[in-house]
Amino acid sequence: MTSYLVTGATGLIGRHLVELILADEDTERVWVTVRASSQDKLTDIAKQWPNAEKVSPVVGDIAQELAGVSLEDIEQLRGKVDNVVHLAALYDITADDETSIRANVDGTANVIALSRAIEAGCLHHVSSVAVAGDFEGTFTEDMFDEGQRLPTAYHRTKFESERLVREQTDVPWRVYRPAIVVGNSQTGEMDKIDGPYYLFPTIARLSSLPNLPTMAPDLGDTNVVPVDYVAAAMHLLIGKKGLDNRVFHLVNPEPQPTIGVFNAFARAAGAPTITAEISGGVGKSMLQLVKLTEHIPGVTIARDAVMERVGMPPVLLEHLNFPSVFSSAATRKELAGHVEVPRLQDYATTLWAYWAENLDPFRARKHGPRGNLDGRTIVITGASSGIGRATALRVASEGGIPLLVARREHELAEVRDEIIAAGGKASVYPCDLTDDESVRKNVALMLQDHGRVDMLVNNAGRSIRRSIKLSYDRFHDYERAMSINYFGAVRMILALLPHMSERKFGHIVNISSIGVQGIAPRFSAYVASKAALDYFTKIAAVEMHGDGVTFTTIHMPLVRTPMIRPTKIYDAFPTKSPEQAASMVVNALKSRPKHVGTPAGQLINTAYKFSPGLSDAVAYQAYRVFPDSVAAGGDARLKIGRGEKHLGRAANALVKLTRGFHW
Repeated sequence: MTSYLVTGATGLIGRHLVELILADEDTERVWVTVRASSQDKLTDIAKQWPNAEKVSPVVGDIAQELAGVSLEDIEQLRGKVDNVVHLAALYDITADDETSIRANVDGTANVIALSRAIEAGCLHHVSSVAVAGDFEGTFTEDMFDEGQRLPTAYHRTKFESERLVREQTDVPWRVYRPAIVVGNSQTGEMDKIDGPYYLFPTIARLSSLPNLPTMAPDLGDTNVVPVDYVAAAMHLLIGKKGLDNRVFHLVNPEPQPTIGVFNAFARAAGAPTITAEISGGVGKSMLQLVKLTEHIPGVTIARDAVMERVGMPPVLLEHLNFPSVFSSAATRKELAGHVEVPRLQDYATTLWAYWAENLDPFRARKHGPRGNLDGRTIVITGASSGIGRATALRVASEGGIPLLVARREHELAEVRDEIIAAGGKASVYPCDLTDDESVRKNVALMLQDHGRVDMLVNNAGRSIRRSIKLSYDRFHDYERAMSINYFGAVRMILALLPHMSERKFGHIVNISSIGVQGIAPRFSAYVASKAALDYFTKIAAVEMHGDGVTFTTIHMPLVRTPMIRPTKIYDAFPTKSPEQAASMVVNALKSRPKHVGTPAGQLINTAYKFSPGLSDAVAYQAYRVFPDSVAAGGDARLKIGRGEKHLGRAANALVKLTRGFHW
């Protein structure tokens, strides 16, 4: 009977290897080191293993002395462990020196000390082909320190950790050097983005292009193996007698052209493949030229920005291929007749399907077959009437799921019932946008009910039309406008941004005002609050650029909603209907532009930029012509015309010239 102690059992290779070990009739016990905080994770994973009753957790942490295992546990383990399998490590080419040393070098030293303390039969250490660094030529299983350069912290710490294992003499050892490990060749299962997976988002974007002949420079060779092969090979090699103090290369026996790997996944994605290679000499010269451009100011910043956008670390560009060819003759001799490396082209489609379903950082961007809004969950504030209600109806008619937000629950319920009666879906969330706790609870409830929020329409608002002269003792007007128009919208945005950023997708539509594009007398409270939201949006759009969250600002013209009823002169103004306004919002949700407006708004904005003095003079005349309403404390008598609902010739001409603007 054989017993094991395994570090990193909850990792990708660890899960597969422990499953094979537990399936052996000869296995007596498998102790698994696990951090106290990860015991629940181990419990969940163990449910998928055969004979899980043979698994015993040992609380520990490889970053601590003796791998964090208590002296009491060490005493119980002493003399009982045949094989220590050290899998726990930091597999990250982008990690810094300090982090890599702590996990890989210090961690290995602590596991060696633990193996010595428990008098283990053999230490099986998982290293990496990265120990070859920039060595050019054939790198055999007998080679180690050949004076090669180790370009990253990952290369250096994997080399140093293997050196520690090889140089200690207290415990027999075996070292395993896998190549780039990808998912399970049978199921596609993978636990993180690594290696060729960094190319997948780019390949996915290319899948929409026609399959035309494509050329690319020769990018050299790489080496990719599936995790089930690595686990099966280790399982067999660990169980064989007489292999102590040897190194095993768990690699593809033949170097794989990087372009060939790209093409295998491109075919799986339905993307164009590279049909012709530029000769090695020319290709190498082109790559060297590209590298030289890094010294041009701004080029590296631009390159890194593009790579971040597609989720690829810039350092990966320098390590797309291996200068070494890894010989695995000795390993294959031991595995012959039992374990063989599957061909990438036979399982690339399986890997791609699993990634697209589970790991694609941009998978949240995918919509249903009916169109851009099909299946989207879209929060709409102010959804009980006006633009919000009309938008909710349109969203639902196109397959979206509006999450209706407003203060009055019974009015929201009416909108929801209308949507459901038409065959759609909707949910109601009565919420006070001026209250932190109300917003927090409702957003948490939305995520609990629906699992995600794809988009947000900040439509709820308060319009106050009152001249500054009538506002000297009404500071609360400004507070009220800011409370809902600015702080309410920002409160909802801040509550949803962490979720959207994590999913690498989200779109936020903020309903601003045409008044922000010009000068709108009597709207100092309203327009100022909308202008504040405009500039918050501009800054947020920049900061969220790399997270896949986008913003649209709609400078909405005058719309005939309950919000404008107190101003009776608007009865004579040309306005958009709520349905027309909803079309602007829905188009913004579909195409996600930076800005949506009207020709009149653009004209007013341009006029103010080029002739601010003249614009002020015209706006002042409008201020004189259109009085404060009775509701605002004015006398409502038009300076030109026949009363509050009637416009004179001059007033009517100004209204037509600035169509949609609120005076």
